[in-house]
This record gives sequence, structure tokens and C-alpha cells, in this order.
Amino acid sequence: MAGIVEREKTHRLAGHPWLVLSTVMVGTLLIGLDRTVVNLAVPNIMSDFGITVATAAWIATAYIISNAIFVPVFGKLGDLFGDRIIYLWSFIGFIAVSVLAGLSWNFASLLFFRLIQGLVGAAVYPTAMSLIAKSFVDTKARALALGIWSSSFAVSAVIGPLLGGYLVDNFSWRWVFFINLPIGIAGLAMTLLFLPHDRPEERGAFDWFGAVLLSGAISSLVLVVDRGQDWGWLSLSSLLCYAGTVLFGALVYAWETRHAHPIIDFKLFSNPTIVSVLVVSFISFGGMMGAMFLLPVFTQAFLHYTATQSGYIFIPLAVALLVSAPIGARLSSAIHPRYTVSLGMLVSALGLYQLIHLDPTMTAADFILPLALFGVGLGLGMAPLTNAATTAVPLHEVGMSSGLLNLTRNIGGAFGIAIFGTILTSLTNANVLMVAQNSHILGSAPTILSEAAQLIIMKAELLSYGTIFGYAAFSMIVGALTALFLLRTTESKEALPPEALAEAAAGG
Repeated sequence: MAGIVEREKTHRLAGHPWLVLSTVMVGTLLIGLDRTVVNLAVPNIMSDFGITVATAAWIATAYIISNAIFVPVFGKLGDLFGDRIIYLWSFIGFIAVSVLAGLSWNFASLLFFRLIQGLVGAAVYPTAMSLIAKSFVDTKARALALGIWSSSFAVSAVIGPLLGGYLVDNFSWRWVFFINLPIGIAGLAMTLLFLPHDRPEERGAFDWFGAVLLSGAISSLVLVVDRGQDWGWLSLSSLLCYAGTVLFGALVYAWETRHAHPIIDFKLFSNPTIVSVLVVSFISFGGMMGAMFLLPVFTQAFLHYTATQSGYIFIPLAVALLVSAPIGARLSSAIHPRYTVSLGMLVSALGLYQLIHLDPTMTAADFILPLALFGVGLGLGMAPLTNAATTAVPLHEVGMSSGLLNLTRNIGGAFGIAIFGTILTSLTNANVLMVAQNSHILGSAPTILSEAAQLIIMKAELLSYGTIFGYAAFSMIVGALTALFLLRTTESKEALPPEALAEAAAGG
């Protein structure tokens, strides 16, 4: 009883649970923005440092790999030492490293700071999700809060191109890093004021050797997914990464199943709820990130939009996400979440399907309805999935579960980008031959032949983009069917905060 009273005092001193949600949303948006906003600065960075496209690609790769590696690590650290302390120090580190990245004096220094950014930023997602789960006693309110929070991840991916384009077009590429300072200071103040001083949910020594093995497995996998298209999927570098993924993966399983306090408890995979949530999340984020990666490429290549203008077309998606996420949370409380998730993914599929007939004469207005539908669907489905991942495990495993969920989303998104990018290249090559064989060129003058070749390539690329969005729609349909038939929801009593357990006992 004394522990319950102390926890209640902590929450009163720290602030209202909705203030906790607001606080961690600032951090989530900041970290999410940093994944996409920097991509728009790459051409300017290349010019300043005199590097090639292949070299510049490591700016994104370094961040993605370090972030993916440490998401499950920090999830476990939060369970062992308390989520607030991990969140706080990672947030401070992220602000400091962002400033240093903006002051980079050469490419090597920028790459190093980018690597550290990914590392410290990895703590935000699992600890934020765990803090929300522990702060909200009422299960319906918690589902709503997690739904709103989960939408911030996708919203950050939408706002990133918009903000990054503006900063690059009007200031310097260094401002995509400096902008983190004022936002970060505001978020840090909220962290100190509103986040509860939570107790560790688990006692024990941290599994450092398991962390090293897990890092080897994740880095090998993410590296080949991110760079495999450039290297060649059957190149020596890719084959070495495949081997590293399998070898380190086997070592992780052998070690973690014998450790008393594993970073990833493989018993989670015997939980049907966790498995179904991870499968559906992998599919949905693969389709989402693959589609969102290609759309700005299309608008800039064929509609001749600037980076800022390309960001504007995603505003309907962002608005739809913010509006539909709370609705999805409420619906999942009234009906089984499998129906809410399936409905959401079908709506997203409908939005993507409307983009199969892309045309150079399209205007920004033509993207409003498809992207709004896409956003509504994502919002409806994210809340139930996020809530299910936290309520299906004991309280001391919430950090681990949230870390695993975010790792799955990151890898799913990376797979979507890699697969759709590879298919786009392959389809374009095939379509060039097909269009050329079915075209009749009236004239043999060099100017006519040159113009005809350009038109053939354009037509081939347009057909390829349309097909890709058809595949993206199909992937969302597969996700909808997977959710409908496989998604399970179970609520562990240990997953409820002590206050809720006390209330339940009193009521009984």
C-alpha cells in the first residue's frame, strides 16, 4: 500500500497524465523529424563537403543503423533503471549532438555526430511508450493516449519534408540540425516538469554481451536492407551482411534464452498478441514508408516541385492522421481491435490505389483525397496496435515490448523503401523496352529521335510508379487480412499500473 501511495504522490508532483503524453509527443516528433528532415539537406551537404552521392548515403545509413540497434537496448534499460531517467538523459544528449552536427567541419565529423544522434534518439520511442502506459490508469484513456502518441511518429514523417525543404531553401543545411535546439529546450523543460519519477520495474544486471550480439544482428540486417539496392542484392557485401544477420541472430537466440534478464525475451514470441501485432506492424509500415518515400521523388521529378512544395502535399495526410487516431482508439474500445485495424488498412489501401494513374498534369489538389484516405486508415489502425503491444505483457516488460514494436516498425519501413525502390528500377527497365516496342516514331532526325527517347523513358517511369502504388495498396490489403484473421488481444493483469490493480481489488 505504501508503494501505491508513493507512486500516486509522484504522479501528482509530476503532473497530469495528459501532460506526460504532451511531453513525450514533443520528443517523439523531434526524433521522428530528424529521420526525414536531413534527407532534404543532402545535396547541399554534398556541395559543401565535396562528396559523392554514394558517400552521402551514409548520412542516413549511419543514423538508421545506430537507431535500430539501440531501440530495444534502451527499452530494456528503461525497465531496469526507470524510463524517466533514460528519457531525460537521451533527450539532453540528442540536443547537444544536434548542435555539434550543425557545426560539423567535415564529412567525417558529420557522420560521427549523425551516428551518435541515432544512438541517443533511440531511447525516446520505447521509454515514451512505456511512460504513457504506466501513467494512464484507465484502460480506455490509455488506449486513446497511445493512439494519439503513435500518430506522432507518422506525422513527423510527413512534416519532415515540409520543414526540411523550407530550412534548406531559405537558410543553410546546418539549420536542419540547429532547429532541434529551441524545440529540444522546450521539450526538456516539459520533461523536468511533467514526467513522473518512476521506479524501475525490474531488478538485475544489464545484459551487455547480449546487447553486443543483438547489435551485430540488427546492424547487418539494416545495412543490407538500406544499401543492398546500391550494392546489388547478390553482391559480396550483401552476402556478408546476410551471413552476419544469420550468425549473430543465432548467437542472440542462444545467449538470450539462457540469460536471467535478456534484452529481448524470446518468450514474448509465444504470446499470440505480440506476434500478431508485430506482423501487422511490419506489413503496414512497409507499405506506408515505401509509398511516402516514392511520392516526393515523383513530385520533384515529374511535377518539378521544390522540396518545400513536395512537403505541402502531405498536409492532408498529417491532418487526417491526427483526427483519426483518437477515433481509432475509441472504436477499438467498442469493438474488437482486429476490425478497427482491418478497416483502417483497407481505407489506406483505397487511398494508395487512387495513385496508380499518376500523370505529369496532376496538381496538388489531386493528392488531397488519396492522402487523406491514407492518413485516416493509418490513424484508425495505429492506436489499437500500439495499445495491444503494451497491455499484453507484464508491467516490467512494457519497455521491452515497446522497443520490439518500434524496432519492427523501423525494419518494416526500411524493407518497404528497399523493396519498392528495387521494384521501381526493375519495372522501369522492363517498361522502357515494352513502350519502345509499341511506339511508332514519325521521322529520323536526331532531334526527333532524342525527344522520342525522352518520352519513352517518361512513359515507362510513369507506368512503373503507378504499378508500385498498386503494390503498396496490395500490401495494405494483405495487412488488413492478416489483422482480421490473426490479430489477437489479451490483457495481462500485471500490465496494469498498481493503482488500477488496487481499484480492481477494491471493486471486487
